[in-house]
Amino acid sequence: MLYDPTEHRIRSFVTRAGRLSTAQARAFDELGPKFLIGYKKEPLDVAQAFGRTAPVILEIGFGMGDTTAHIAKLMPEKDFIGVEVHTPGVGSLLKQIGEQDIANLRLIQHDVFEVLNHMIVDCSLDGVHVFFPDPWHKARHNKRRLIQPAFVKLLCQKLAPGGYLHLATDWEDYAVQMLEVLSAEPELTNTADGYAPQPAYRPLTKFENRGIKLGHGVWDLVFTRK
Repeated sequence: MLYDPTEHRIRSFVTRAGRLSTAQARAFDELGPKFLIGYKKEPLDVAQAFGRTAPVILEIGFGMGDTTAHIAKLMPEKDFIGVEVHTPGVGSLLKQIGEQDIANLRLIQHDVFEVLNHMIVDCSLDGVHVFFPDPWHKARHNKRRLIQPAFVKLLCQKLAPGGYLHLATDWEDYAVQMLEVLSAEPELTNTADGYAPQPAYRPLTKFENRGIKLGHGVWDLVFTRK
């Protein structure tokens, strides 16, 4: 199970079947035992998982993992935990870990709410990345959006003082909501006057490049915990 069905709440994702490629399936078999962390209702010993003590960055909903792999490769001095529910995405990132020899990345395939509540110790994260979460663009579905006051408060609980929260979206109305929600959280401080310049470590995705060519906007938000 990718979530506990007894925990009744509106979910920000829909579980859907996805076919693994042969290479992704092989990555699960060969690399999963080392780089996949099983979900447990107990605190995760991050130092044991990585075999060292280093700053820890959590990425939520990494999709097919291209951006996650890029950033982890760019910052070998930091450890990255990626959380994603969809199996092909996990297989894709495992494959990239093997191909690019990325040692500072671990993956959890489970609902991030439960991972945060049960596995991530308070004040233990140095950063959180949430890039292009599902916009649930129909008004009646907006309640399913990940970035809501209660979720942001939970993230603040897990961030260490001085830790940062970096969000990005290509849906303007979601960007407006994100800015409102983050600005209303008393534990957070905006690093910019409104939206932030795109940090150099976040690469442009092929979909983002396509959108920019079509005149679509992209909005980054970077806040720090007090």
